[in-house]
Amino acid sequence: ISRMVHFDFNRSNIRDGDDTDVLAEKVAILQANPNLRLEIVGHCDERGTDEYNMALGNRRAVSSMAFLTDRGIGETRITVRSRGEEQPLDSGHTEAAWARNRRAEFRIVGGGDVLVRPGN
Repeated sequence: ISRMVHFDFNRSNIRDGDDTDVLAEKVAILQANPNLRLEIVGHCDERGTDEYNMALGNRRAVSSMAFLTDRGIGETRITVRSRGEEQPLDSGHTEAAWARNRRAEFRIVGGGDVLVRPGN
């Protein structure tokens, strides 16, 4: 569940490939664990104003949630919020650092005491 998805600069769309694979794994886990609830937190790199990055972080979290709900996961099981640029994973000022910071993180907020593996 804790695997992140990443975003291109100034974008909030889910990228095909690794990111859709990560989210598809989350769908399977959520389907196998109907009481599991998640919080999705959107993050940005340091470029842009605080206000813009808070809004972009929110769009990233909402985009991640939409991927899950479009595949049958109930909206009531997911909350979203933005941290903007406030919690970078990498404090560097390079494209590689910025790319790591443009992400959505996933955290279990309920129903995660005993998880069932998908397919069991």
